[in-house]
This record gives sequence, structure tokens and C-alpha cells, in this order.
Amino acid sequence: MTRALLVDVDGVLIRGRPADGRAWSAELEADLGLRAEDLQRAFFQPHWDEIVIGRAALTDRLAPVLAAIAPHLTAQQLIDYWFSQDAKVDAALLADLGALRRRGVPVHLATNQDHLRADYLMRIVGLSEHVDGIHYSADLGCRKPDIAFFRQVSARLCRAPPDLLLIDDIVENVRGAQAAGWAAIHWTGQRTLAECLGGDVSR
Repeated sequence: MTRALLVDVDGVLIRGRPADGRAWSAELEADLGLRAEDLQRAFFQPHWDEIVIGRAALTDRLAPVLAAIAPHLTAQQLIDYWFSQDAKVDAALLADLGALRRRGVPVHLATNQDHLRADYLMRIVGLSEHVDGIHYSADLGCRKPDIAFFRQVSARLCRAPPDLLLIDDIVENVRGAQAAGWAAIHWTGQRTLAECLGGDVSR
């Protein structure tokens, strides 16, 4: 039977800034007058873990932080900048995934995202046109590499774990998938999708 392919987003299908592939925050201070280190300390470190599993809303947590460290910015201004600057699609990989789908291989996204960016990726970046679905942490209430993430995706797709194959750039996520009984490949971007898969989507 044909395995379903589950593809990570950041570091795999999305590779940083559209202009040059650098981190979305590379020019944050120059563009918006906010130091990336300050945002990391005041927002990401204390708040992101709850946001990414859906226990807190991105805007609700970001707005008061910005009021304290960058009152010249609104949460929406920063979100718009962040999402648009973290949206470089790996066109070659996307084309290869499309070829697999035309051969009958189901392709889904499996990613740690909050609700707003998951929606942005699917609607604005347009990934919904290229995949069969998305499974993301804020919607599932748990994140990779938690085994609960993989078990929920398996249940949603009504597929046994051996019928699922994850492609992810984070080794811990690969190991988490394997612990849940999935097949998994560590993506480094150094090989094509075909080279990584071999015959692994057909069983």
C-alpha cells in the first residue's frame, strides 16, 4: 500500500525570508525598530509554548508584550511582517510533492504552528492548493516531538502508524515519529526528495 507523506513546514517546505532565505527576524530591528533578542526574551521564551499548542492566542499574548518593549508597534503590524518574511517556499520540493500526489501519494503537512500562521500558510502562501491537509500543534493541543501528536494524526487519517512517513529537519521530531511507529526521514536539504525516499512511499 502507498504510505501517506507528512511534511514539516519550517526548515523543510518553508525556508526563511522570500528575498534571501535568512531568518525572518534578520532585519527586524532595521525594519521595525525592535531587537530580535528582546522579542525572544519577552515574548517567545515565556509565551510561545502555550501559544503553539493552542492554550493561548498569539495576538492576546503579543499585544501586551509589544506595549512594554515596542509601543510604536501593534501586534498586527508585527504579525504581518513576521508571516510575510517567513514564507520562502522550496519550489523544487513543492514540485516533487506535486509529482507524488499525481501518482496517488497523499501529502499532508505536519507542523508546529499557532492558528494564525497555519491559516496564513494555507490561504495566503497557498499551500492548501498543493497538499491534502494540514495537521498542526495548536489544533491538536500538542506538538512534535510529543508522541501524542503523531498518534492523533494517525487517528485523523485512519491509518496505521507504519503507513505514515514523516519528513522533518529536526532530529527529535524524527525520533518522536519513529517512537510512534511511523517511518521518518531527517531532511537536510542536501538531497532531493526522490533520493531521500527511494521506494519508501510504496509498500
